[in-house]
Amino acid sequence: MNEQLTGSVFKQMVLHGAAAITAQKQSINDLNVFPVPDGDTGTNMSMTINTAAADLRKKDPQSLEQAASVTASALLRGARGNSGVILSLLFRGLSKGLKGMETCDGAAFANAMQEGVASAYKAVMKPAEGTVLTVSRLAAKRACEVAEEGGSLEQILEAAISEGYTTLAQTTDMNPVLKKAGVVDAGGKGYLIILEGMLAAYRGEPMPEVAEESEMDKNKADFVALSAEEITFAFDTVFIVRKNKPDVCLDPLRNYLNSIGDSLVIGEDDEAFKVHVHTNIPGDALTESQKYGTLELAKIENMRTQADDLAAGRKAQSTDDLDAVEAELESGEACGHVVAEPTKRYGFLAVCAGDGLASLFKDLGVDGVVSGGQTMNPSTESILDEIDKIPAEIVFVLPNNSNIIMAAQQCQGLTEKQVVVIPTKTVPQGITAMMNVDFEAADPKDIETAMTDSLSSVTTAQITYAARNSDFDGFEINEGDYLALEEGKLFGTDRDITALLRKLAQEANGKEAAFVSLFYGEDVSEADAQAAGELFQEACPEAEISVLPGGQPVYYYIISIE
Repeated sequence: MNEQLTGSVFKQMVLHGAAAITAQKQSINDLNVFPVPDGDTGTNMSMTINTAAADLRKKDPQSLEQAASVTASALLRGARGNSGVILSLLFRGLSKGLKGMETCDGAAFANAMQEGVASAYKAVMKPAEGTVLTVSRLAAKRACEVAEEGGSLEQILEAAISEGYTTLAQTTDMNPVLKKAGVVDAGGKGYLIILEGMLAAYRGEPMPEVAEESEMDKNKADFVALSAEEITFAFDTVFIVRKNKPDVCLDPLRNYLNSIGDSLVIGEDDEAFKVHVHTNIPGDALTESQKYGTLELAKIENMRTQADDLAAGRKAQSTDDLDAVEAELESGEACGHVVAEPTKRYGFLAVCAGDGLASLFKDLGVDGVVSGGQTMNPSTESILDEIDKIPAEIVFVLPNNSNIIMAAQQCQGLTEKQVVVIPTKTVPQGITAMMNVDFEAADPKDIETAMTDSLSSVTTAQITYAARNSDFDGFEINEGDYLALEEGKLFGTDRDITALLRKLAQEANGKEAAFVSLFYGEDVSEADAQAAGELFQEACPEAEISVLPGGQPVYYYIISIE
């Protein structure tokens, strides 16, 4: 075997690594618990390295330097999530270490791996042990030791991977979050899978076929062992900024972002930089970063609602369509819709799932409805399409879900219409907001204020189901149990849905509810829903009880308590 690593061989190694992690991404998702149980590390790392694979397939690198540079540049722009950014930094440093090289031997490659680790640690403000950083650092250290002993590139990679897996097994005890969930670090595992794929390509082994993963189910993280309350900073914020000058110093930005959040990682090249940060004020992070260049793309996810989804046995939603959004923005398609000519001053748009809920919103004066909600968040483009169809100068948007508010806000400035987003987090909040609209108001600020002020007057309860066994906040939950949520927090669990409805009815009575509305889902019969209404009427004799068909999926009942 030729001991000199060439650009063409490196290209195949990256392609193989990308295929390897894509084939196992779901098993990595199942492990992910750090910093929150969002279950997307495998997806993020897979999509990140596949951006490089896509670029490499279009090129025939004439040198190792070129192949590494193409890989690093693509990874920077394609990086998703904390794990994807760190992966891009590892390859960015690797590229620096291989700069100027037509080919390299094992020792040079080992040194380049060390350079990658240094780049990653430099970019992370508060490196935590028991993560991909630890795994990559000790793997690179072992690679250099074997190189000093005269090992070949194959032996160096073998040793690095072996040491990496030894370290990976120890990450469970290194990190309290991993120990609580009983798993190893997902990012570290993903990195080693990529290295294994690269080694396999170097050996000339066939590339793996991408298929659904069914193994390692027994090693899934106990996501629901973690509470949304344990998440200090709610919004996982990732964005790309094109620099206003190549040598701009980002240290002040690092200090600022670290002061408003945590898990900060900044990757950069001469033209742009990419930021990953957890914060409660993502808008401020974006505004501050624009002092250093032009914002190109942003992704914001609410990690608390993701944790709540998983606690309730649902799939946590993630913005996995950044490539499509970026392509739309660059092509101008997102701004090229036909806009309906205004025939009135005010229009209203609501997001909800279920024909019954859609009909109710229309009865309350909503002009358009976007189908979506929990587990099926609509894109900014979908919301913008409906805004443009409404023949009004000013359109008020009711997202009715925490995960959709940011997508709705992105529509502001993408249309000729004035867009006002009312931050409704639930369908009952959206209904209450519409009931407080003065359609004849002269000042839109009056409408916005009335709608927003009304949101605190309603309490939302929901009943859904548990998808698997778990132990959450003192509740022992078994697969198939009914789960009651109040304001997004676990209220109770039972094998009998009637028992939960009775407890919620008592809770409504304790709040001295004047109005209670039960919206029953697609899996609930009208007879059962009427029986539930009778329970509430019995518990709250002075309240006005309404039972209405919502038709929503996932939730048996959505209950509005005012």
